[in-house]
This record gives sequence, C-alpha cells and structure tokens, in this order.
Amino acid sequence: MLVSVFTGAVPPHFCRSHTNVSLMPAVDGQPEPQCRVLLNHSAAVTPGSGQAASSCPGSWEYSKETFRSTVVTEWDLICDNASLNNVGSSIYMFGLLVGAVLFGTLADKYGRRIIILISLAIQAVFGVGAAFAPNFYTYTVLRFMVGTSISGVIMNAFVLGTEWTGSKQRMLAGIITDYFFGFGYISLAGVAYLIRDWRKLQLAISAPGFLFVVYIWVLPKSARWLMANDRKEEAWELIQKAAQMNEKPLPKDLHIYQVCTEEKPDVRRKYSFIDLVRTPKMRKQSLIVFYLWFVNVLVYYGLSLNISDFGMNIYLTQLIFGLVEMPARTITLFTLNRSRKISQLAFLAVGGLACLLTIFIPSDLYVVRTVLAMTGKFGITASLSIIYIYSAEIFPTVIRQNGIGIGSMCARTGGVLAPMMYLLRNISPKVPMVLCGVCPILGSALTLLLPETANKALPDTIEDVEGPSFREEYGSQL
Repeated sequence: MLVSVFTGAVPPHFCRSHTNVSLMPAVDGQPEPQCRVLLNHSAAVTPGSGQAASSCPGSWEYSKETFRSTVVTEWDLICDNASLNNVGSSIYMFGLLVGAVLFGTLADKYGRRIIILISLAIQAVFGVGAAFAPNFYTYTVLRFMVGTSISGVIMNAFVLGTEWTGSKQRMLAGIITDYFFGFGYISLAGVAYLIRDWRKLQLAISAPGFLFVVYIWVLPKSARWLMANDRKEEAWELIQKAAQMNEKPLPKDLHIYQVCTEEKPDVRRKYSFIDLVRTPKMRKQSLIVFYLWFVNVLVYYGLSLNISDFGMNIYLTQLIFGLVEMPARTITLFTLNRSRKISQLAFLAVGGLACLLTIFIPSDLYVVRTVLAMTGKFGITASLSIIYIYSAEIFPTVIRQNGIGIGSMCARTGGVLAPMMYLLRNISPKVPMVLCGVCPILGSALTLLLPETANKALPDTIEDVEGPSFREEYGSQL
C-alpha cells in the first residue's frame, strides 16, 4: 500500500549540461531543485531577467545519498513530468476502488476463499512484474492491478475472519487485523532502509506473495456463505472440522438450520441507494457519513504517502507513523463504548488541528513538524477505525449494506485524490497541509449533527430514523 513512499521518492537533483549550471541553489540552507536553466544564446527570454530560460539541455544527475534509484530517477519524473508521479499513485488508488467493487461482488457470488486466492495470485504476479517494468506507463498499469488485488485481499480476508469468529471476539479480531496492518507499516521502513534500489525493493515486497500458495490447502471456505447459498453439507463438514481442531466436539443432535421468514421475498420492499437520500434525516446523516469516509481516507493517505515533506529522515518517519497505528487503534476500544459521536468528532478535531498547526512551524524545526504530523496521523487513524463501526450503526438494516458500500466508494475516492492533493504545492507549499487540517475540522463539526449510537438499539427501518411523524408524508416510501 505504501511502498511508493520509497519507490517514488524524489532525491535532490541537478542538470549536468555544457553550461555547467547547477539546478540546486541553497534556499534557507536546503537545496531546492529548479526546472529552468538560464542560457545566453536563446531568443526565448524570461520576463524581467534579460536571459533565456530552457529545460535541462543535458542530463539530470540525482543524489544517491538516500536512494540508489527510484522510479523518479529512472524515468526523470521531475519538472515537466513531476505530475506523472502523483498521477501514478492516484491510478494505483483507483485500482483499490475498482477492486473493492469487482471483488466484493464476485466474493458474494463465488465465495470469499476463491476470491482471496485469486487476489493473492494477482498481487504476487503483477507485483513482481512491476519490478521489471520497462517504462513508467507499464509500471503504472501493473501497480493498478496490484491495487485491485489488495482490495480483494483486505476486504474478503476481514469478512472471512469475521464469519469464522464468535460474536464476543469479533471486536478483538478486528483490532488484531488492524495491528497486522501496523506491523506491515513498520516492517516496510526496515525493508526499505536495507534495500535502496526501487526494483529490488518492489521485488522484495512482492515475491514472498508466492508463499501464499499454501493457502490453497489451509484457507477455509466460509460456512456462513455456504449456508446462505444452500450448500449445507459442505458447511456442516467445515463446522465439524473446526470443532475437532478446537477440541470441542459438536453434540450429536445438533443440526444446521436456516431461519425462514413468513413473508415471501417477492413481497418485501426492495431498497436502493436512492433511499439513503430520499427523506430529510436520512439524507442529512448519509451525506455527513459519506463525507467522513472521504475525509478520513483523504487525510490518512495524504499524510502516509508524503512523509518526506516533514524534513526528518524518511525511514525514521515511516517507522514513527507505523508505530502510531498501534495506540491509535487501541484507544478506540476504550472510547467507543462511552460515545461513538464524541469519539469521532474528538479524533477528527485532534487530527485536523495538528495538521493545521504544521503550516505555522518553520521548515528548519523539522522535529516539531514531524511530531505534529504524527499527532495528526494518530487522530485520523483512530477516526478511521471508528467510522467503520459508527456508520454501520447509523444506517438502518434495510439499507445498511448500500450505505456502507457507497461510504467505501467515497473513501476510495479520497484515496485517489490524496496523491493529487500534493500537486497543489505549485500554488503554495502549505496548501496540502491546510486541506489536511481544514477538512477534518469541518468533519468534526458536521459530526455534531449525527445521532449518538452507543448502547442503543440499531435502527431497522427508515421510519426508525425519521420517526413516526413522517409516516403520512413518506408512507409509501418507508
């Protein structure tokens, strides 16, 4: 998910030309690459300078102090081509969106296990392929495919794990899953520190994916999915096997059964995403929740993918940002039971204010800037963990899946825009962090308009949200 922090890094560089003009003048003690070189023999004169300007007439030279090579140094993704690097990251994030829609639908139809196995295979094959990409465009296409596969893995592995976990342990299982994402976050810093060549790093994180071939023999199907698809015998065999492995034999008189409702499916009211915005309260709550999904992921990846902007060692910053994941996800266990609403708005406010404060810190105080960015990452990570639970409790049962599905799409849209947000540095270097600060603060304020759901019964119908007084006006729609 985050390897582009290193493979797409932009090291200090200068133009080596016949005029021997360095493109690394010192500004506030920091080298700042320039994209135009002054020439004395050109007719194209820059306004007010009396001298001509041209792009590098020779070849670009890159510092190898931190990175031996990156996709930027290999394909000169700087100056006029600098935006390609951000566009490539956005295309990768778009792959996550496509994968969520595609593999979510396929998993419901063909089962979690087969889609996880296919996604793991795609991830390994195309990930290794990206390490041998002959040009940037091929590399981007291969990374897009990796993005689709990651959605297939993350989403369905979480669902499969949930469907095999008892109700009392599900929150703990979810936290453990989040912890392993944090372990991967931290481990990437160490692997990238040891491997400074982007192709070797891409290969190092992708090739181990082939070890998942053992999942063909050890990854179980979902007994719940099998039962829902009228494959009870297969489900029963899996449940017996699970009981045997847990050394808790099933009673002989235990049978699998399905709860059947008296009401026939064809006479039930069919709901769609339109019902999310059809009535006043539902519309207000839905739009706010969709914005919260969007802003959480926008800022999360906005900070995670651009850690080089904070001035500290990039490997140390990656390690710190990974370590922050652990307490941020753990603290929600202690706050959620008290209040979903206050927890959501408080962590959004903390994340937004911390990001906003970084714009007032001088660039030479990089430690202070990094601490503030780390605090912002802490708040946003905790907020992102909460929105999963909070949104599931806000949407009524009849449209809950639609609500979460569209919320997830809004989140992926935030992921697509996160790399593009940093193109706004051309307007002002402070603009990206202003957005990372203002957007969560706005989300925190909007959260005040949402209901409290902690320790309350889940709404089942739209009427439960709107109240009985709306029956006359919206009776046919409820």
